[in-house]
Amino acid sequence: MKPVALSASEIPNYSALASLTLNAINDGVMLIDETGIIKFANPAAATMLGYGSPTNVIGLSYQAVLRFETTDGQPVNPETSKLTQAIQTGQQFDTREYVLISAQSERKAAISLTMIPTGGPRSNKIITFRDITKELEKEEDQNEFISTASHEMRTPVASIEGYLGLALNPQTATIDDRAKQYLEAAHKASQHLGHLFKDLLDVTKLDDGRLKLHLVPVEIVSTVREMVGAREKDMAAKHLKYSFGTNAPVNGKQIEQLVYAAVDLGMLREILDNLIENAIKYTPEGGEIWVNARGDGDKVLINVTDNGIGISPDDAAHIFQKFYRVDNSQTRQIGGTGLGLYLVKQRVEAMDGRVWVESAFGDGSTFFVSLPRLSNAEYQKRLLAYQNEQTVQAFSETQNGAKPQVTTSSVSVPLRGAEAGTATVVQSVEQKAPVQAASVQQAMPVQPAQMQAAPVSQTQVVPQAQQVQPQVVPTQQMPVTPVQSVTGPNDLTIPRNDQLNNQKGVA
Repeated sequence: MKPVALSASEIPNYSALASLTLNAINDGVMLIDETGIIKFANPAAATMLGYGSPTNVIGLSYQAVLRFETTDGQPVNPETSKLTQAIQTGQQFDTREYVLISAQSERKAAISLTMIPTGGPRSNKIITFRDITKELEKEEDQNEFISTASHEMRTPVASIEGYLGLALNPQTATIDDRAKQYLEAAHKASQHLGHLFKDLLDVTKLDDGRLKLHLVPVEIVSTVREMVGAREKDMAAKHLKYSFGTNAPVNGKQIEQLVYAAVDLGMLREILDNLIENAIKYTPEGGEIWVNARGDGDKVLINVTDNGIGISPDDAAHIFQKFYRVDNSQTRQIGGTGLGLYLVKQRVEAMDGRVWVESAFGDGSTFFVSLPRLSNAEYQKRLLAYQNEQTVQAFSETQNGAKPQVTTSSVSVPLRGAEAGTATVVQSVEQKAPVQAASVQQAMPVQPAQMQAAPVSQTQVVPQAQQVQPQVVPTQQMPVTPVQSVTGPNDLTIPRNDQLNNQKGVA
């Protein structure tokens, strides 16, 4: 069959159709050139920006017309905004963290902002923004309902789980084998329901801003190794082979980097727990799980790799969405809430990181977590700030009438040797000064002892209250005696320096 030739009048004018479409939609659309000058804007963009007509913004710099503030009301510097950074690097970008400020009426609207490059870093860029104010209000109502319902339902579920536990305990109840089988199934189902409610609560806490970040400077390799090591029993129970670190030993020794990052330890633990839990669930018995943490330029890169059933490309594009579960003959037999990887993505992005997966169906999966990396100098700076914050907080609690107790001073320092990482040297000072009539007991911050592991200078923070000492009865203090244990900032045991023999490489 020969192709039919169309006359000039019959050829559709796609340029006119594209222009008509852009003029009709409610999303703001702009095209900027490599210098940041606006070459095109549709009517919706001009209206949302407060400029009336598109001709009023064409020829202007996007930084002059796109004015943002954060969701908590802080102004955004246009020269250092995440949008500008994405435009300069030529990387696709989208966020819901900005509020658009109209130029004329000072009207503010929460927006979904997207930047798409048409080529490399010096190409034209397409910027789109959409008002999501009503959408966020609906999400807030939905989150409030989920949070309330989950919280209320956890109590009866916990009661059911408790009574089932009593029924299964031979010391509190006597049942036959068939009844025990039924009760064990019910107990397992109630535990699964409890995990679902916990996941729902965790999701809503970050969605509505109730869960706050508490960043702590740590040595990331030793921290990840200790956190994942807590799940070795679960991997061993399924006869899975587990390994941590590089796959290529040098001279028979594993060479690891000293890599620093500022992380929320609770969030990092949840991220790793969810990724390890998935690897265990979707890897058949006798399989392997490999975890590694290393520096990658200005990023920290963590991978959790398994040789399990893998993920198809279609599913890989959606697995970080809320409630999404891979549906095939192998996954239907494995329980799950569809929230685990969504929680991972939430928490990684809350720490300014990124998470993605590389996988093929039937050929295992590798989940990558990328987080901002700290230089050694920045790590030491943040470490001292964190120590001083802890000292001031301890002093404030004592001044507010807290009962004198054994006080600890935690200092996070890099060790030297094979287990080089971030450790906390714990020392205790017991204060036992009796308060006599007309006397004032001065609560002094505990001074961290000098440590041979790494010379970290201590900045003494002296509260103003200590400068006035009317009729002071000196406080008797017991000698400072180091406790014979070293724990990491995540309360994980790390060997002392005198127990370390192997030498590590330093990145």
